[in-house]
Amino acid sequence: MASSAPALHFDTDFRPHVGQAVPQAPGVVRVTAPNASPYTFTGTNSFLIGREKLALIDPGPEDERHESALRAAMAGRPLTAIILTHTHRDHSAAAARWRRDTGAPLWFGGPHRLSRPLRRFERNALRNSADWDLVPDRTLLDGETVVAGDLGLVVHATPGHCANHLAFGLAGTDILLSGDHVMGWNSTLVSAPDGSMADYFASLDKLIALPYRLYLPAHGGPIADGPAHATALKAHRQMRNEQVIAAVRNGARTIGAVVDAIYPTQPAKVRRAAAMTIGAHMEYLEARGELRVKRGLFGFRLG
Repeated sequence: MASSAPALHFDTDFRPHVGQAVPQAPGVVRVTAPNASPYTFTGTNSFLIGREKLALIDPGPEDERHESALRAAMAGRPLTAIILTHTHRDHSAAAARWRRDTGAPLWFGGPHRLSRPLRRFERNALRNSADWDLVPDRTLLDGETVVAGDLGLVVHATPGHCANHLAFGLAGTDILLSGDHVMGWNSTLVSAPDGSMADYFASLDKLIALPYRLYLPAHGGPIADGPAHATALKAHRQMRNEQVIAAVRNGARTIGAVVDAIYPTQPAKVRRAAAMTIGAHMEYLEARGELRVKRGLFGFRLG
């Protein structure tokens, strides 16, 4: 039976104009940080929200060039809040410095936390990628509206990529700042227990049902039809679930063997990220009773 989901297209031709202030909509300016990598694409997008007063969303890495570019884009306007979509360091590393230097309060969805407790012998592959000690001055709550600069932002909890991930709707518009939950250049890394595939699916459904059309992600370019792209991402993840089950039926008994079956030609860095996400798929399928997993000191056995 053919899928009714839109075709999934990744925009890898995006040109970020790193270090420049790029208007995205009235009261929304993007400045992309110079931290391009296989995991951040062309770099982390920081956003300045407001007209006469500003809020800074995702200040990004500690980088003097990026800080200078953001200050130039601010053009002397006061900063009323520093806001994080989540506490992975490519988004949050500079937050404490901005708070100290400007006196603006720091708002996000609570300290970094795992989506579930660590199991015996388990390690969090993303442990060193998170700001565990960062504490908000205000914990943002799902559904509330806050004043960011001089514009309203509606807070939407979107766990999945990590437990404290938030997306922000620009009040009175069809614009959503989607963070790392929905991006146009690639599918989102979900690595359990830092993240959760079950939460990721639920948050996709949540965003698809909301009245936002234009998504501004934290990496890569704008997504003109966000709900359609999110629907295609959901279908893509469901296809991965089916591929994992098929690989196990064909004899794959480890995550590495499943990765070999699904991503036979991908380079090492891509395969490392793939292994993390396949682990999250495995956990999701196990919880649904579609896969059996035996855990031990030396990893998993699938069946």
